Parts: sequence; structure tokens; C-alpha cells
Amino acid sequence: MRKPKVAFFDFSSCEGCQLQVANFGEALLDILGLIDVVMFREAMSEKSDDYDVAIVEGSITTSHDLERIKKIRATAKVLIAYGSCATIGGINGMKNNFDLEDIKKYVYKNAAKYFESIPTHPLHQIIKVDYYLHGCPVYQPEFVKVLKCALAGLAYVVPDYAVCAECRFNENVCMYDKGVTCLGPVTRAGCNSWCINNGNICYGCRGMLSNPAKDGQMDILKKYNISLDWVENKMNMYNKPRE
Repeated sequence: MRKPKVAFFDFSSCEGCQLQVANFGEALLDILGLIDVVMFREAMSEKSDDYDVAIVEGSITTSHDLERIKKIRATAKVLIAYGSCATIGGINGMKNNFDLEDIKKYVYKNAAKYFESIPTHPLHQIIKVDYYLHGCPVYQPEFVKVLKCALAGLAYVVPDYAVCAECRFNENVCMYDKGVTCLGPVTRAGCNSWCINNGNICYGCRGMLSNPAKDGQMDILKKYNISLDWVENKMNMYNKPRE
């Protein structure tokens, strides 16, 4: 039986999510036993325009990107948006806070006229996305889950409850109780509270819940004397796609 052909693509991103796959170690051998990777710039030089599954990292930030992602979507039977830049706009989305010409001049100075740019878009604003894999970078166990669902034709439902739920399950001490602010109360889970488990805070890289517990969040901010502006500014780091 023919293995599904899988191609990895990258748009505006740091390509750190693709490195997560390359860093699987021995577990990567099990994954490769299920698929035939025909394009993966981080790990191989071979290229192919014949693929079944497209795993796409990065956001859309140029007109060339628009044309290219539409061609990829037309070829792929299944398309997976891979990482925060692809799923919610990611850090690249911060560009949308500014006038395009102003931000081009700020970044490229006198060479700005040579760099064409459009507002940042996550993939689903341009093409149909079949599976979403959030995170910056993606959480490796979730990648395996999503890939298995994609290969089997099964739905994968992204968790829509707060990272705090996973924190409690993992018996972490709340960052607020440590005197540190955290976006766990309003960020969608699915990462197994990965950052907090390792002593960091949640930065909101998986995007905001569809129905965050606003009253609960306000109670937390009031208890610890934290401004709501702090939450809004922090969420802006990953969650500023073109509206």
C-alpha cells in the first residue's frame, strides 16, 4: 500500500516548528514509517510537486505568498496549518498594528521601496485549512495526534479550555501565586501546559479561547493588582491577524 506523500512548506516564520519535527530523535523513525516525506527544506534537498498532505508553517505577508499558498492548497488533499504564524498570525501579526509604509521604512530604511508587503494573514483567511496545530513552537505529542488524524481522515478538535486546566492536572504552582503574570487563564490548551511545566509563563501562543472566562480573569487581575492593559498587550504578541 502506498504511503501518503507529505510535503512541508514555510512562509513568513522562523521555521522553528519544522525544527521540532527534525528534533524528534528516534521517534521520527516511527513517523517516517507512516509517511513518505517528499519535501522538507530543513532536512532534505529533494523537492516534489506531487504530495497528498501539505504541512504549512508561516503566515501570509506578500502577494507572492498569496499565489503560492493557493497553488499548494489546489494540489494538497489535506492541508495542516502548522504553528502560531500559520494558525493565528503569530508574531508576524504585530506588523498589523502599524501603517504598512511606516513599518517598511522602520525595518528596511532607505531600501524599503524594494520590499513589497501586505498585512499579515493566518492561512485560514486565504485558503481552506483542514487541521490546526497551534503553538510557538508546536508541541511534539500534539503533532503526532494531528498527523495520525489527518492520515486516518479523522477530525482533530483543538482543545477550547484554558491552559490553567492542564496546569492543575500537572500540579503546577500557579505563576500568579509566585508573583509572576501569565496568560494561561485565557489561552487555549493542548500543549500540556508545556511552558509552565518548565518554569516559564504562558505567552498565549496558542491563541485565545473562543469564550474566555472574563469574570474569572478580571478577578485574578484585581486580586494581584494587574492592569487589563497588560493582558491585552501580551495577547497582541501572537494574536494580531488581519481582521
